[in-house]
Amino acid sequence: MNKAFVKESDNDDDDDAAGTPPASLPAGVKNYITTLGYRRLRDELTHLMNEERPAVVQVVSWAASNGDRSENGDYIYGKKRLREIDRRMRFLTKRLEMAEVVDPAAQPNREQVFFGATVVYSDKAGEEYRVTIVGVDEAEPLQGRISWISPVARALLKAREGDVVQLRTPAGLDELDVLEVHYPDPGGQPA
Repeated sequence: MNKAFVKESDNDDDDDAAGTPPASLPAGVKNYITTLGYRRLRDELTHLMNEERPAVVQVVSWAASNGDRSENGDYIYGKKRLREIDRRMRFLTKRLEMAEVVDPAAQPNREQVFFGATVVYSDKAGEEYRVTIVGVDEAEPLQGRISWISPVARALLKAREGDVVQLRTPAGLDELDVLEVHYPDPGGQPA
């Protein structure tokens, strides 16, 4: 059937997940990821491959056996969902292949801010923030996990407790006072 009738586009195979483009890395930069972040991505890929995709394939197969596919909502939605799952699986596979796993618990220099550190800092207004510097694929700013290539993380990198670093923002320069630096225990407990 013509793609115009089923609202498919020619670029449905782009490597984005559910319509959101993947976080990109600057050219020549390694894809650092924590051991926990790597495990999460690997678990998501395993779940998609072994559970979600087979379930959707079963629904699509059942829907296809019902006859007319042009007006079969289960079939149309199922095929769309399969494309989304396959796209996400390709993305995860590529990211896991190029990942450079870093164990923050193994950081020897625990007084300085490096990848995997949890940092408590305050800004000029005196507001305190607690962030953990993680990989691009595991960043969730609202949960306090920021990408190591973000402006805040770049400003904090290599700082020590008591240091004041400058952060360039659209509103001008801000000063961040580094209050605490933590790393996960070597036993695997997060900071």
